[in-house]
Amino acid sequence: MRPSQRGLFPLLVAPVALVLFWLVVGPHLKLVRDSLSGAAGLTLEGYRIFFGGRPGVPGNAELEALGNSLLVALGSVLLAGLVGVPLAFIFQRYEFPGRRIFAGLAMVPVLLPPLVGVVAFYFLYAESGVVTELIERLFRLESPPWRFTGLGAVLVVHAYSMYVYYYAFVTAGLARLDPSQAEAAATLGAGPARRLFTVLLPLLTPALVGAALLVFMTSMASFTAPLMFNVRVLTIQILNSRTDEQWLLMNTEIVVLAAVCIGFLALLRAVENRGRYLGGSKGSAGRRLPVRSGWARWTLAGVGVVAVLVLLLPHAMLLLMSFADEASWTTQILPPRYTTAAWRYVFATPAGQIPFINSSAMALQATVADVGFALAAGYLFSRFRFRGRGWLEAAAMLPYAIPGTIIALALAEWFSVRQWYLGRTVLISTYAILPLAYFVRNLPLAVRAVQASLAQVDPTLEEAAATLGSSPAVALRRVVAPLVAPGALAGGVLAMVAALGEFV
Repeated sequence: MRPSQRGLFPLLVAPVALVLFWLVVGPHLKLVRDSLSGAAGLTLEGYRIFFGGRPGVPGNAELEALGNSLLVALGSVLLAGLVGVPLAFIFQRYEFPGRRIFAGLAMVPVLLPPLVGVVAFYFLYAESGVVTELIERLFRLESPPWRFTGLGAVLVVHAYSMYVYYYAFVTAGLARLDPSQAEAAATLGAGPARRLFTVLLPLLTPALVGAALLVFMTSMASFTAPLMFNVRVLTIQILNSRTDEQWLLMNTEIVVLAAVCIGFLALLRAVENRGRYLGGSKGSAGRRLPVRSGWARWTLAGVGVVAVLVLLLPHAMLLLMSFADEASWTTQILPPRYTTAAWRYVFATPAGQIPFINSSAMALQATVADVGFALAAGYLFSRFRFRGRGWLEAAAMLPYAIPGTIIALALAEWFSVRQWYLGRTVLISTYAILPLAYFVRNLPLAVRAVQASLAQVDPTLEEAAATLGSSPAVALRRVVAPLVAPGALAGGVLAMVAALGEFV
């Protein structure tokens, strides 16, 4: 810890630790306690049932659900990366016609709430979906060309809805990279592929780790897609246990789910801590490379544009459905009649406007708090080494390891009584409980985005500012903040749209 940072450390660690205990650790420690509490006191019965199966019931539904959850999460990490990382390179590293427009459109899929996105995919690719029926009739097939169900359908939906994490984080990372490093490698004879795998991707490790962690946790907590496409996962088991009023088993399932996500966090942190990922000692921003060859220029543009248009199909489907006259749409591929009744209801009646106003206000309040907290927590985790740092970081990521329903229940119970010494008060049935829940739910998005940005900012820039007489506050405001801004903005956008689309 540098002498100039000693006064800053207590100003950061105290509020960060207090907020995490108040809103994350406290409510969720109660879940852990409940998983060990039976009618007669301390018990491990819930864990015995989870890992050993239910007496008299063949098979083990809990372990099957855990295995499916891991398959879904790891598959989603891989597929989302295969979509998001190439798109980020295309739109951030190269200049070609239409780049600005389609680079912005590539962020649009994150606007769809999970439930709405699943419904859009169902209407497009299910056995009676628009794309499926179009191909079936075009090629005169006697049966649908595919069955959009099961694990494959869940992975497709997840890759579509979560590639944006990779796209946003890698785009922000590329914007911070000093191009001189890749240029030096080229001067030494390294080809494009070798520069990619030995220079660029290693320097982007913080961004890739941050995106992979969010995709993994979001997939582990996914509920809508597995339910729609008949894949048994832990989140569905949690709902089933709650429906059957098996509270001990439900709390055990929640704890196991959180433990798996924390284990994945520890693994990725170990990978991330193996190297240094500074984007350049001068803090210079990367510049886009003009594509001079005519055919390469238009080919690159075509690949990026076609990929984005395919990814926008669900949005186009939702737009079409919003104008469709449902009463006339039966066996036709597209609706035969259209109406603006739904749009008139939304924009011309108070009943349609109030939900938009409330959602926007709550989401904005939560996002401002998320970004402010993420700047403090991200700087604390990235610049200081202290006992308990790993636990605080795990607590900051925990909300994305827990299904939204469980977070809501935990906060509802936590804020149902007055215990001033724990910061508990009665917030049930008040306006404040929803922005607070959105703040907690989306903390990991903002924190990981800021951490990934700070990992690429060379600390010697702050040391140089201190040498020139700047206080830590001035160095943060004039040096660090501008370099971290792209990542903070990406995290803020993701947190905002997640709050706007929150359903559970």
